[in-house]
Amino acid sequence: MFNTRVKIKDILQLKPEGQVVTVMGWVRTFRNNQFITLNDGSTSNNLQIVISLTLLPEEQMRRITTSASLAVTGKIVPSQGKGQRIELVAEQLTILGDSPAEVYPLQPKKHSLEFLRENAHLRMRTQTFGAIFRLRHSLAYAVHHFFNQEGFVYWHTPIITSSDAEGAGEMFRVTTLPLTDPPLQPDGSVDFSQDFFACPTHLTVSGQLEGELGAMALSEIYTFGPTFRAENSNTTRHLAEFWMIEPEMAFYDLEDNMNLAERFIKYLIQYVLKNNVEDLELLHQRLFEEEKTLPVDKRQELDLLSKLNLLSDIPFERITYTEAIDILRDSSHYKKNKFKYDVSWGADLQSEHERFLVEKYFKKPVIVSNYPKNIKAFYMRMNDDQMTVAAMDILAPGIGEIVGGSQREDRLDHLLRRMKELEIPYQEMNWYLDTRRFGSVPHAGFGLGFERLIQFVSGMNNIRDVIPFPRTPKNATI
Repeated sequence: MFNTRVKIKDILQLKPEGQVVTVMGWVRTFRNNQFITLNDGSTSNNLQIVISLTLLPEEQMRRITTSASLAVTGKIVPSQGKGQRIELVAEQLTILGDSPAEVYPLQPKKHSLEFLRENAHLRMRTQTFGAIFRLRHSLAYAVHHFFNQEGFVYWHTPIITSSDAEGAGEMFRVTTLPLTDPPLQPDGSVDFSQDFFACPTHLTVSGQLEGELGAMALSEIYTFGPTFRAENSNTTRHLAEFWMIEPEMAFYDLEDNMNLAERFIKYLIQYVLKNNVEDLELLHQRLFEEEKTLPVDKRQELDLLSKLNLLSDIPFERITYTEAIDILRDSSHYKKNKFKYDVSWGADLQSEHERFLVEKYFKKPVIVSNYPKNIKAFYMRMNDDQMTVAAMDILAPGIGEIVGGSQREDRLDHLLRRMKELEIPYQEMNWYLDTRRFGSVPHAGFGLGFERLIQFVSGMNNIRDVIPFPRTPKNATI
């Protein structure tokens, strides 16, 4: 019986000619004891089921409530009502699972995103989150498809690691030692030689360093997996567990890196514009309704679909960090003290600065390159001025930084000098330094935060709404 099920997405494409099909899904609404709207998650659109009053006994009719699951067999016919092209006239209906209306949290009405986050285990049943998670799937598929077409090798990097690629220090520790009375060394520090891995280990913040090892053998690799940051940041842009896409390419310089990243982002946008039309239209309408409630000066100049179509075609603007600072300091925003954070050469760009460049000044994505060395990681290639490194960030409308990358420092002496400046111990990184000792080549790579990409494409304001199970401070319940 279950093998004969036809997905609603496929049924809605049929020409209604009385075909007999079996559909299974969950009830969205049940009106007038006659009209059921059914959804099975394959599409944002529902299928209308028409049942006769005599099809089921009264006690079973009362069980057809929101989110109850049904199996229905019937004929596909042209719809007589408004809002749908076809409908299914039920000949047989089986209730697969009940959903008592008096206790089911998501009744058929509009719920706030805050309420849905409190019911995260059920929110994927709503139209909005169904669209987001189908979009997430399509983008994940497109990532693999793009790199496969480009001849990259999918490279699996460790989740448990003893290195800190970013030098951030905000990492989740992995240990089997007792928390209350761990073994100690004579100086009072924890004796990690007795731990499972015999050294301090953590959840990875990036697969980049291990990715470089793959690129030094296979030329072009990419990673796509979960990463972790133990930042106590309760913001709309941060998660403790998120997914990263990190390609690493041998025989690439900074310009090659920027070209690949721009082409990659455009490919992803073009893919979902072609393959997720219904979901994007639903999210476009949701954002349009949300924008109408905002003051005019807070609304975005482009609607969601216009923004995606525009950005899939136009070239990204490219400027240096120094040029970005000059633009910001010359702006009326800066002169009227509208920026919360100061703008000065040597300081990192804040989100408000990034969004000004993208949304107010250039009005399109911007690639900023050649950042001061003191605000970037040790592995980035030193420029000839000895003040900046060959780094680049891609800034996107509505979100700010979406990609960060660099040409890597391939010269052993320069890398050792930089590590000494930052007091990074050589011995722990010997395996990494071997890539520069034995056949070093110019190489580059970047990281793209998958959830920030989905935020950008979906128009969602909070990063917690684009991952099924957000991990944030004091929140890891499901």
